[in-house]
Amino acid sequence: MKKTIGVFFLSLVISLFLNQIVSANTTTYGWGMKPGRNGEKPDVGQLYESIISRHNAFYIDKTTSKRIYLTFDAGYENGYTSQILDVLKKQKVSATFFLVGDYLNKEEELVKRMVKEGHYIGNHTWSHPDLTKLSKEQYAEQLKKFEDRYTEITNKKLMKIMRPPSGTFSEKSLKIADELGYCNIFWSLAYRDWEIDRQHGWKYAYNQVMNRIHPGAIILMHPVSKDNAEALEKIIIDLRKQGYDFVPITSLFMPKTLYVNGF
Repeated sequence: MKKTIGVFFLSLVISLFLNQIVSANTTTYGWGMKPGRNGEKPDVGQLYESIISRHNAFYIDKTTSKRIYLTFDAGYENGYTSQILDVLKKQKVSATFFLVGDYLNKEEELVKRMVKEGHYIGNHTWSHPDLTKLSKEQYAEQLKKFEDRYTEITNKKLMKIMRPPSGTFSEKSLKIADELGYCNIFWSLAYRDWEIDRQHGWKYAYNQVMNRIHPGAIILMHPVSKDNAEALEKIIIDLRKQGYDFVPITSLFMPKTLYVNGF
């Protein structure tokens, strides 16, 4: 009898422990940080640092050199992407555009131009869902549909980098991305720029970047922003004057390959 009770309580303890692990793995988080100032790197907190370190994910280049990675998230077109591409071409900067399926379908020519001019395309999922709520099969379908459509448009294979919609993630969602061969790219510098009816003028975007810039920054911008489009060239020029170098996203994980089948 005592042995039976002992086994029961041991089983209960193990069950509770396993439930805690599962709960921790499925806890949903929203990416965010305390911004750095005067060249200091932002503070994402020990929890996020710990989670990121266990998976194939980046939010910053931890180098001490003045590298900058310029990235854009685009769910739809608002008329400013061509202007942004013109600036990037003139200034010889390679950026990364994280796109969704609807953008691929509606803006084929812009996507082709991005690729032709040396920019990288990242997977922002097919329909911008909360990935933490999906099964592994549903998650994989979101990425695969995007990959296939991208290849149809560009005749190229997609590099396996992604950014979770709205920066929402869990330990489980990052693990699934790992298993699917993807690298998650978060960010270390971002600001409220996506509200197209609440733009503040180019100086707003300029100051947001210049006041928070730091070595190894992964900058997130939205190309729907008029402020960003008008500030971008001055941002690039002035950061270069400070000794910063704009580098392609591949510099984060070279020499490791992250392509589906070459590029």
